[in-house]
Amino acid sequence: MTLDITIEDSRWQQAGLEPLAQQAVAAALARFNLDVEDCEIALLGCDDDQIADLNSEFRSKPVATNVLSWPAEDLAAEEPGGMPAPPEADFTGEISLGDIAIAYDTCLREADAANKPLKDHLRHLVVHGVLHLLGYDHIRDPDATVMEGLEVEILGKMGIDDPYTMNDGL
Repeated sequence: MTLDITIEDSRWQQAGLEPLAQQAVAAALARFNLDVEDCEIALLGCDDDQIADLNSEFRSKPVATNVLSWPAEDLAAEEPGGMPAPPEADFTGEISLGDIAIAYDTCLREADAANKPLKDHLRHLVVHGVLHLLGYDHIRDPDATVMEGLEVEILGKMGIDDPYTMNDGL
C-alpha cells in the first residue's frame, strides 16, 4: 500500500498517526478485498486552522471539521443505500483512491467529549475517510446507514467499540 502521510501538526507524530492510519487503511481496504499493495492514498495530518481553510476552499464551509476526503474518482451509488462502483486499477495496476485530511484539534476534542481513546477515534476517522474515497457517503439516510454499518464492522475487527453507541461509563 502506498500511504503517503504528510504531518503538518507535530502532535500527530506524538499521537502515532502513521501506524494507526496504516492499520485503519489496511482494515478498510481488506473489507472490500482490495489488495493494499495496489492502493494509493495521501493523508494529511493537520490542525483546525488548516482544515478550516481546506473546508472553506473545497466545501465553502469556513469552519474546522474532523476529516475531509477527496476521492480520485466518483464511485458513489446512484440509488440511496446502494453499493458504490468498485475502484479500478490504472494501466500500471495501481488504484489511486484519493486524499484525506484529518485535524488534530477536532479529533482530540471529539474523543474527549465521547470519553474514547484518541487512537480509537483517529482510526475511526481514517476508516470513515477511506469509505468516502470508496464512494460511500452519509448525506442520504439510507447511505448513512450503510456507511455506519461498514464503519462498525471494520472497527470491530480492529477491536474498537461501536463509535455510534453512547459510552455511559458502564
